[in-house]
Amino acid sequence: MSAAPDIRARAATSEDVLVEVKGLKKHFPVTQGLFVQRVIGQVKAVDGVSFTIRRGETLGLVGESGCGKTTTGRCILQLERPTAGEIVFDGVNLEKLSEKELSPLRRKIQVIFQDPYSSLNPRMKVGEIIGEPMKVHGVQPDPGKRQQRVAELLSVCGLNPKFADRYPHEMSGGQRQRVGIARALSLDPEFIICDEAVSALDVSIQAQVINLLEDLREQFGLTYLFIAHDLSVVHHLCNRVAVMYLGKVVELAESDELFDNPLHPYTQALLSAVPIPDPTIEKTRAHQTLQGEVPSPMKPPSGCVFHPRCPMAVESCKAGIPELIEKRPGHWVACTEVS
Repeated sequence: MSAAPDIRARAATSEDVLVEVKGLKKHFPVTQGLFVQRVIGQVKAVDGVSFTIRRGETLGLVGESGCGKTTTGRCILQLERPTAGEIVFDGVNLEKLSEKELSPLRRKIQVIFQDPYSSLNPRMKVGEIIGEPMKVHGVQPDPGKRQQRVAELLSVCGLNPKFADRYPHEMSGGQRQRVGIARALSLDPEFIICDEAVSALDVSIQAQVINLLEDLREQFGLTYLFIAHDLSVVHHLCNRVAVMYLGKVVELAESDELFDNPLHPYTQALLSAVPIPDPTIEKTRAHQTLQGEVPSPMKPPSGCVFHPRCPMAVESCKAGIPELIEKRPGHWVACTEVS
């Protein structure tokens, strides 16, 4: 889209930061016992994640299943209270707010869930699903005007306003996801977390929904955190990309820079697994295969969490936890062996 370069240029200053995550940790206790439960360990789902999201941009958050992407998003939404760290939205530290104080801010932060069926109430009509947030938050108390707003949102998201009288089971997966997007827009948010928003859809429908998200970003000045595992989708939609592994961000850079010049060995392995739609190139290019399995988040490795599978690992990687360092302008990597 033509607006992306302008967004990148405008988003260079710190004043344009909308969301800032500092040292975020979320550890889930593991208990044992039927009547008297005792804590026997902790699952370190997110373990020291830091990044910023600028106004008007889309930040992609990628990694294998179980790396902590969704938990990070849920912590930003305050659906999960973090174990440690700070989440600052538009200059306000969400961790210091009570549930009552969070209520007005929830209007500005919305989410599009992965499954467009289970995230919609099957007993409610589409019009009720989209209109309910407006009713709950008192955005549009008048039923007639609320119904008119629902029709507008359905039209904006590429659906016939008559769909307001349908139930979710009467619609296709792509149509249901558009309903989820319309619901997220109903409160005029500034920031939307897209949690695997297209992964449950057919490829052709994915393209339509991705184009819709791009158009909505330009039309309403939205900011996205796009959580995904499909790297080709991320490359197309996102301005910057953060790569997670076992609860930590290991690389963060502009989208084109990351895909053209990945520095972290884990990112290189991820990108080498993405197929290229040219059989001649695909046949000749080298693939990097990682050895072993992803360690348990209950017992992560000491030092760099990637070192047991890393082809570049040295003895010092087992000792110190590498910090995200800016190796090139705007390109951050958590690896001591990358020059």
